[in-house]
Amino acid sequence: MSSPTVFITGAAAGIGRATALLFAGHGYHIGAYDIDEVGLSRLAADINSAGGKVRTGILDVTNNTHWEERLAEFYAETGRLDILINNAGILRSGRFEDIDLATHQAIIDVNLGGVLAGTHHAFSYLRDTRRSQVVNLCSASAIYGQPELASYGATKSAVKSLTEALDLEWSRHDIRVIAVWPLFVATSMVDGMDTATTKSLGVRLTAADVADGIWEATSKRPRLPRVHYEIGTQAKLLATAAKYAPSWAVRAANKYFSGS
Repeated sequence: MSSPTVFITGAAAGIGRATALLFAGHGYHIGAYDIDEVGLSRLAADINSAGGKVRTGILDVTNNTHWEERLAEFYAETGRLDILINNAGILRSGRFEDIDLATHQAIIDVNLGGVLAGTHHAFSYLRDTRRSQVVNLCSASAIYGQPELASYGATKSAVKSLTEALDLEWSRHDIRVIAVWPLFVATSMVDGMDTATTKSLGVRLTAADVADGIWEATSKRPRLPRVHYEIGTQAKLLATAAKYAPSWAVRAANKYFSGS
């Protein structure tokens, strides 16, 4: 029987890289894709030196041709697509009006458009692989709209809704669709980020923490369906509070943490 496979976007650094290394260590054939060719080469060298299997390729998640070609190449080599991890994303922080419209649009194109495109293009490969899964990187910023992260949080809220809908739609195809929810993670995405929320809550998660959460979520299917997986104590507490607290209290808490 061939090795299980995982196709990861944004794999050259941060969460994507940590996840690729972890899954490779568990015997997965890795598909690692990014726009950073140098980072992919370093990742491939690390996986190969440890005896793992990896295929890399340049993938701009906003480019449909890239998606079609990279998925077809990977499936032709492996014959299966067990897990698709939509990890690629971009983040810009600051007051909404101070961020130019082109940057807001780029955030939407990558963080939401890339997930839509990838999941759509991957459908037939997922359908033809038994008990396949899709993992979408969400964010605790989607629990309640975050000042200074308005468009980023909006894309993650949309990813949340998409994940829930596809998990219901695709269950008849034996495809499970889940979302993982970290708060702020110590990667290049938050380098130089100076918002009131990061100051009040800190950056307490590592890329390895999120990779571990993805592994746990995908390696064990719960007896009762579960779609959302919060990563870290802070995200779990915030999600629980948002679920059970009255809306005015949730708003007040977010106002306090964001210094609004």
